Amino acid sequence: MSPRRLAQAAALLFVLLAPACAGSPLGRRLYEYEEEIYLAVDGTATVNVNASVPSLVALRGADLPVDPQARLDRDQVRAFFSGPGATVTRVSLSRRDGRRFVHVSIEVDDIRRLSKVPPFAWSSYRLDRRDDALEFRQVVGAAAGRSVGDVGWSGDEAVRFRVHVPSEIPFHNSRSGVERGNILRWDQPLAERAEGAPLEMEFQMQPESILYSTLLLFGGTIVAAGLAFAIAIWLLVRRGRRADVIERTVDGS
Repeated sequence: MSPRRLAQAAALLFVLLAPACAGSPLGRRLYEYEEEIYLAVDGTATVNVNASVPSLVALRGADLPVDPQARLDRDQVRAFFSGPGATVTRVSLSRRDGRRFVHVSIEVDDIRRLSKVPPFAWSSYRLDRRDDALEFRQVVGAAAGRSVGDVGWSGDEAVRFRVHVPSEIPFHNSRSGVERGNILRWDQPLAERAEGAPLEMEFQMQPESILYSTLLLFGGTIVAAGLAFAIAIWLLVRRGRRADVIERTVDGS
């Protein structure tokens, strides 16, 4: 399975599980906005956004109703996240803490062009070759700064950015370190993000994906095992033929 297909499968799992996690007391209680990138070494990506409607209005200037009782149009959400080189594949909705949440999955042709899509225009994205590694850099700048009134925020909410890196990571600037499955995470208080405090995310990765290396190793193992099996069969057949020749020689004598 290709890295893109694996990312799509992970995105589907994310969308299916996000509403359940959002409603759990052990789930994502404090994160009002999450941006999650499943990156491939060729620059393609699947981007998931899990965010409250008030955070999308305040941070990204979305024209969505913050009233949790108001009707939320999925097509409007889909249109908001669509743009050049970005195709929305799924939209789901949920509620928690008296707020509406949206869960969106987007297929991106080139992560370096994602800033052309309005919801991601606050970021610049780079993916460059540096010697024997690929260097990724995302800088998140100013937010929309729209007021949403009293939506129930207590002041300890946060935003989160995560990248699922497809290969080995020789360098990164995440304070959380490398989490399970080559995940890097950067957190920021919601208040700081609303004020536009810059957030810089950097890491280097090997240009060959772990999946490719694993498949190559697995394929090599299968080929080696097949050759060993073929040689064993050939030796058995050869021994059988030699035994037949010896037997005929003895019988003829």
